[in-house]
Amino acid sequence: MGEKRNSFEIAQQQLGVAAQVMGLDPTVHELLRWPMREYHVTLPVRMDDGSTQIFHGFRVQHNDALGPSKGGIRFHPDETIDTIRALASWMTWKCAVLGLPLGGGKGGVICNPKKLSAGELERLSRAYVRAVARFIGEDVDVPAPDVYTTPQIMGWMMDEYATMSGRSVPGMITGKPLPLGGSAGRHDSTARGGIYCIREAARHLGLELNGRSMAIQGCGNAGQYAAILGGELLGLKTVAISDSQGCVYNADGLDVAALGQHKRATGSVVGFAGGEDVPAADLLTLDVDVLMPAAIENQITADNAGQVKARIVAELANGPTTPEADEILYNRGVYVIPDFLCNAGGVTVSYFEQVQNAYRFYWSEEEVYRLLDERMTASFAAVAAAADKYQVPNRVAAYTVAVGRVAEACKLRGWV
Repeated sequence: MGEKRNSFEIAQQQLGVAAQVMGLDPTVHELLRWPMREYHVTLPVRMDDGSTQIFHGFRVQHNDALGPSKGGIRFHPDETIDTIRALASWMTWKCAVLGLPLGGGKGGVICNPKKLSAGELERLSRAYVRAVARFIGEDVDVPAPDVYTTPQIMGWMMDEYATMSGRSVPGMITGKPLPLGGSAGRHDSTARGGIYCIREAARHLGLELNGRSMAIQGCGNAGQYAAILGGELLGLKTVAISDSQGCVYNADGLDVAALGQHKRATGSVVGFAGGEDVPAADLLTLDVDVLMPAAIENQITADNAGQVKARIVAELANGPTTPEADEILYNRGVYVIPDFLCNAGGVTVSYFEQVQNAYRFYWSEEEVYRLLDERMTASFAAVAAAADKYQVPNRVAAYTVAVGRVAEACKLRGWV
């Protein structure tokens, strides 16, 4: 495998390609290349054994021309500021391409949550909120769950913010448990939005999906729901799914419900009786109709893009494909649904949650799904139209749509 690329450099490179295609004003381009604000915080946390451990965290606000920043909080041992910068910028484009009145933000803490007790995890979550409380809020920057963070963690963070501010502010964070002001339909929204995009891509390509095969890299919340919904809504059969420990494969299709039970019981897909264990790296090059990277960044690279056999690559993860791999896939006719369109279902329903919190009036799951479908379908159509207009890959097309909207807002504000 080649050297892992810096995610923020990739994000800047992708923006640069779109800027050239659309003839973006150089001053606007330079403004959009960089986060407008970023915060580095140091977090002392009391551990169960009585010692105090020091953690380091970040919050980056890339651009808020369209509205308050919006973006998840990641707890990961390999977190870096450049990854957070990249993710914050992708959130700007994600909100813009979906037409949401929000900007892009992201946060993270360098830690391994799997090695923390529930009490330690709660104290770390509260410590993070105390450190960034002055820089977040329902009209400023609204966090949400991301890698290794959960609705329970959002609940602790909301409570800490309420304790500090002396009032209930449910809209300061999204992805909360339902009793604390969470939205119906939020649990599977990222996967559901991706499945809607796959449906639209198939229509665009004239491809019948019922009975077709799908492989999913990543067996977290999004990956598991994608396997379930792919079958329920599109008739796709998931033949392979992987996690950080390995991959399981069954050419006739995996029993995704049983696989989920196995994963919860053992902590991994490895050893599932309904399939055979295969090397995780093989998943990306399996002969399937739909490939869904739903794990981490930099997975499809120049080294393996030439071996990708899928007709559709649906990026449920952030930044799974490098620019070099993008070019290879495009030239080979692989239809890529870019990450900040494909995985935008989560932030869209998070926006719905903010609206419901503001009104203290909550929608049914059916209504949330209906509105999500409308947003994802319209956004896919806008990106497909831009791809036809400029004769460029879908990722570049998605950038032209999103960047155009943010650039207009920056100019109307008088920033440039």
